Amino acid sequence: MFEVLVADKLENHRHAWVSVFAPLVLISIVSIAACIWAVKHDRSFELELFCSVNLLQFIFIALRLDEYLHWPWEIVFVPAWILLCVSVVAVLYSIIFAGLLLRMPDVNPDRRRTSMNSAIGYTCLVAPLLIFLITLASKLNGNTSATYTSVVSPLYISYATLLLMSFTTKRANQWWFGLRKDLCQFLLGVCPLLQEYANISYSIPHLEDSRAGLPQPPTDPAVVTSEKRDVVASSRRLEHRVVVPALSLEVPD
Repeated sequence: MFEVLVADKLENHRHAWVSVFAPLVLISIVSIAACIWAVKHDRSFELELFCSVNLLQFIFIALRLDEYLHWPWEIVFVPAWILLCVSVVAVLYSIIFAGLLLRMPDVNPDRRRTSMNSAIGYTCLVAPLLIFLITLASKLNGNTSATYTSVVSPLYISYATLLLMSFTTKRANQWWFGLRKDLCQFLLGVCPLLQEYANISYSIPHLEDSRAGLPQPPTDPAVVTSEKRDVVASSRRLEHRVVVPALSLEVPD
C-alpha cells in the first residue's frame, strides 16, 4: 500500500505525504501492541520492534515533505540519530568485548572467532548507515552537490553486510509465525472440525480395480492356519477378561 501511494504521489501529485505515510504509521502503532504481546509471551519481535521505533521518524518525514514543518533535515532525522547512537554504543561494546576475549588465553577459540566476526559485521553495518544518513541530510539541505547515487552507495554496503550476516545467524524460532508448534497442529487446535474431516479414510476406485485385476501371490496353508489360531486365542483372552465397572453401587445393610 505504501509503495503504491508513493508511486501515485510522485507521478500525479494527488495525495498529501501525510496520507502516503499513513500505512507506515498504522503499522507502527500496531507493532507497539505486538511488541508488548511478544514480551509477555516470550516471542521474537525483530520486525515489530523496527516498525515501532520508527513511528516518530515516519511522522516527521511526512510533515516535513508537506511543509507543515520547516525544520532542517538534521532535526527531522533526530529519531534516526538516537537509534544510530544506541547502535554505535552497541558496536563499541562488541569491539571491546572481542578485544578482551583475544587477550584471554583460556577462552575457546571458536568463541573468539564468533565474537570477532560479530564485531566486524556490526561495524560494517552501522558505520556505512551513519555515513549515509549524514550525507543524505546534507544533500536534502542543499549543502553538497553530490549525486544521490553516491549518497546511497554506503547504504548498499550495509545491505550487503546484513545479507551476509543473515546466513550465519541461527533462527530464534523454527516454527512459523512464532507459534512454537507445527502449523497443522495449531490449525487443528483452533478448528476442531478439521480433526473430524482429517481422520476420514478414503479410497481411490480405479486403484482398487487395478489391484483386484492383479494375480494374488500364493499363500502357505501353514502360515494361514497359524494366523487364524493366533486370532482365535486373542479373542478368547478378550472374552474371559474381567471388566471393572465404572461405577460401584454400595447396598446399605
